[in-house]
Amino acid sequence: MSDQSEHRTKTLNFNVGVLGHVDSGKTSLARALSSTASTAAFDKNPQSKERGITLDLGFSSFTVELPDHLKESAGEQYDSLQFTLVDCPGHASLIRTIIGGAQIIDLMMLVVDVVKGVQTQTAECLLIGELTCQRMIVILNKTDLLPENKRQSAVEKMTKRLHKTLENTRFKDCPVIAVAAKPGGPEAPDTEEPQGVSELIQLLKKQTYLPQRDPGGDLLMAVDHCFSIRGQGTVMTGTILQGALAINDTVEIPALKVTKKVKSIQMFRKPASTAMQGDRVGVCVTQFDPKLLERGVICTPGSLRMLYAAVITVHKIGYFKGALSTRAKFHITVGHETVMAKVSFFGLPPGSTSSNSPQKNSLESPFNFDREYFYQDEYLISPAEGSTGSDPEQWALLEFERPVTCPSLCLVIGSKLDTDIHANACRLAFQGQLLQGFEDKNYIETGLPKLRIYKTKQKEGQVERVTDDYTVIGRSLFKKETNLQLFVGLKVTLSTGETGVIEGGFGQSGKFKIRIQEGLLPETKQLLNSTSKKKGKSGSKGQTSEEEPKAESTQPVSIHLNFKRYVFDPHKKMVQS
Repeated sequence: MSDQSEHRTKTLNFNVGVLGHVDSGKTSLARALSSTASTAAFDKNPQSKERGITLDLGFSSFTVELPDHLKESAGEQYDSLQFTLVDCPGHASLIRTIIGGAQIIDLMMLVVDVVKGVQTQTAECLLIGELTCQRMIVILNKTDLLPENKRQSAVEKMTKRLHKTLENTRFKDCPVIAVAAKPGGPEAPDTEEPQGVSELIQLLKKQTYLPQRDPGGDLLMAVDHCFSIRGQGTVMTGTILQGALAINDTVEIPALKVTKKVKSIQMFRKPASTAMQGDRVGVCVTQFDPKLLERGVICTPGSLRMLYAAVITVHKIGYFKGALSTRAKFHITVGHETVMAKVSFFGLPPGSTSSNSPQKNSLESPFNFDREYFYQDEYLISPAEGSTGSDPEQWALLEFERPVTCPSLCLVIGSKLDTDIHANACRLAFQGQLLQGFEDKNYIETGLPKLRIYKTKQKEGQVERVTDDYTVIGRSLFKKETNLQLFVGLKVTLSTGETGVIEGGFGQSGKFKIRIQEGLLPETKQLLNSTSKKKGKSGSKGQTSEEEPKAESTQPVSIHLNFKRYVFDPHKKMVQS
């Protein structure tokens, strides 16, 4: 065994995400590149066969000699390099799988149909690439469809266009290479040699580096297939997103709330005793029905949290056309799940310095429950058109329609997946990082009141008349049915400058009494007495509706009530600073 595990440390696994529009030819490219295919690879899924479209994070791999630049940096550690191709599905309902595989992707290959160029999904792939990966190469596929004599110029033209598209992303100046993975198309006999693929392998080797792999922390493994082997047990295949795994470890399947012991581990059909972040593995456990878990996650027992709601940092994705409105529903991809959630946006109180002010070196001010935050009807975009990354700092509360299982501090993506897939619009709306989770089912009572998001309210009414030097009667500030008891004791200001306190209701029609502690100013009394005399004269019955606005406009003294209310305060208390 030691011999084998010795051998196993000699292969460096490098994960390449294959992204692209739904029929750009990714699968045939992977097939052309690949020698060993793992169970999930190459459209094995029956649904996928029918549609001729990849439905899962298909994995396949091929091994090459370790390139020289890695020999220098890796020393004696490795003697060969294994490329694991992660074929990321193109269609929208599966954006989740792409993000699912994103934590461990070391390099992106974006496959573009040389005839069609950049399509909606291609743009979305780019965005997901930007969120998850530092490096990319672009492959112009299907060059066999271009007439021989125009091939060169068409490829050059498309390369220029792609560089233009990429110039504002982190992938500007990334290499572009032209290939024909399956000359003659999917129906052509397999005798046709792919073109440009060996050059592509050389380019891939050039792009490799030693990925940062961390065996520390809790185990999190994304499982994409589950099947039983007679006499052995149930094998779960997938990729370790974080942490490490060894034979005899206990793992939890959080979706089913069960724990299992690891009986054996395989990597690309070779037994292994341990595996760590970035490795593609098969894990065998006993007494577990594979039908219960087609895909999902397994983890260190107790390490994942089940959240009913969460607070995240939020950044709008520039290409998204719609507004991001509070109370709207979005598809939220978090951990390995995509679930609908109601989103509420909030930010720093007006006047408090946000982190994008120049004197602070762009460190985000950390979110905490002791601070007060300001309610927003929608996500706020920085006024400067076309600026990136300088929207005011803001957060969002996500309230999930069903609880989600995820690691702490993970990437969150919000999208509108119900937008028509053929509409030429980006469906990814915002991204952020999970900061706080609410694990209690009754979080609305137990958790949300701690979240101090407030709205400011301004109400305006009129002084109806003076009762004495210290008291006036007001109207039009409240509806008839308002419970005035809630407002007793709140401060108000008159437009003439005096401040007063609401003492209680007056009569049944929503009028109220205000006590002016300092007493009314003589000019205010004069003003009010002269108008109430005028008012007595007007107002013949038949035309009150015509007259009322006039009476109102001649009313010179208005009453202003300002207060704030915390959105999640169960008592709906009004607070004045």
